[in-house]
Amino acid sequence: MKAIHQKQEHTKSYYAATTNEVTDYPVLEGAVSVDICVVGAGFTGVATALTLAERGFSVALVEANRVGWGASGRNGGQLINGISGLSKVQNKYGNGIADMLWDLRWRGNDIIHDRVAKYGIDCDLKNGFIETALKPRQMADLEEYAAEMERHNHPYPYELWGREKTRKMLGTDAYIGGFVSYRDGHLHPLNLCIGEARAAFELGVQIFEQSPVTGIEHGPRPRVRTAGGQVEADSVVLAGNAYHLLESRHLSNLTFPAGSYVIATEPLSDELVAEINPLDLAVCDLNEIVDYYRLSADKRMLYGGRCNYSGREPASIKTAIVPRMLEIYPQLKDVRIDYQWGGMIGIVLNRIPALGRINGNVYYCQGYSGHGVNATHIMGELTADAIGGTMEKFDLFADMKHFRIPGSQWVGNQIIALGMLYFRLKDRL
Repeated sequence: MKAIHQKQEHTKSYYAATTNEVTDYPVLEGAVSVDICVVGAGFTGVATALTLAERGFSVALVEANRVGWGASGRNGGQLINGISGLSKVQNKYGNGIADMLWDLRWRGNDIIHDRVAKYGIDCDLKNGFIETALKPRQMADLEEYAAEMERHNHPYPYELWGREKTRKMLGTDAYIGGFVSYRDGHLHPLNLCIGEARAAFELGVQIFEQSPVTGIEHGPRPRVRTAGGQVEADSVVLAGNAYHLLESRHLSNLTFPAGSYVIATEPLSDELVAEINPLDLAVCDLNEIVDYYRLSADKRMLYGGRCNYSGREPASIKTAIVPRMLEIYPQLKDVRIDYQWGGMIGIVLNRIPALGRINGNVYYCQGYSGHGVNATHIMGELTADAIGGTMEKFDLFADMKHFRIPGSQWVGNQIIALGMLYFRLKDRL
């Protein structure tokens, strides 16, 4: 099945403007033979390739644009434990896997912390994340979460804050409380992705950029084809998420692209930082349609939200996001906006990441529904495990049933947008 891509450079984001390295890996030309070919050099593909290289496999990583070009290099930079849809997985398999799923939800944090230390990746990694409650029912959820952390003897610090503590530490009256995890946190996602790719390259992974895959020829050793070359491998991993169009017979209308948008202010004064976020926490509210924000390493407010499920781009990202930011922080009304950008995240209807195999040796892994920094690294490891012959955890997700909306992707996006309108109304009540 063929797919058409246009080669592109990074979007004009704060992250692209402050990257440690401008990647310039070669275009794929000629024939390459390896154990594993990974398609897509976002977090899923890079994490999978690095894990496989650490285990001794020969790997080729083929990217249509640049390393971290998609959501992996554009997101809010929040490192938050968990995988969307875990409760549904537990409901299917029973409480006997509850402890395993609890450990799994934190695995991405461990992988990222370990790799940043092991490979010396400079990505502004900082511990500290707060989920904020706007309604009593949300506060009750946070109290239950704190009790769950206690039941599991969580080894890292965490705190449940009431209204006054939250107001004091976040400089806003918007919230009635919050839960702080000091194992979660925030980072520069593009520098993390590029740093992990550099580590993979130094372990022997062949990385090719500006090399859109045009199709896959299936067989005992599938061939991944581009305009100028091909990679033959024992196994293939499709890690393109919201952007790839490959294997439509198996994957079309399984994952839907949704727009997500971020603005970055000018650097804030020390006085303003001390007022609105002295602990330098990443923040995310508990609404169904979330707002999320944090400070960058140079103390800019990075504020995101306004997820668009219809497929229509806002006329102005700044115009869409700034009023939401000022509703929480009117003290930022005179602050200049230096960057505005957006991109697509992969949404799955049941919110469970879509994992599986095609013809036994073409693996796919996509659809994190906006919770990708942690989950991509977890799923990359599960995919590497499966390629190595350990299928148990991979199959927990691969065996989950997914509903595919019939018709075009546009129709699917409108159905999702209509469903999300219900959640917007619910957030207001």
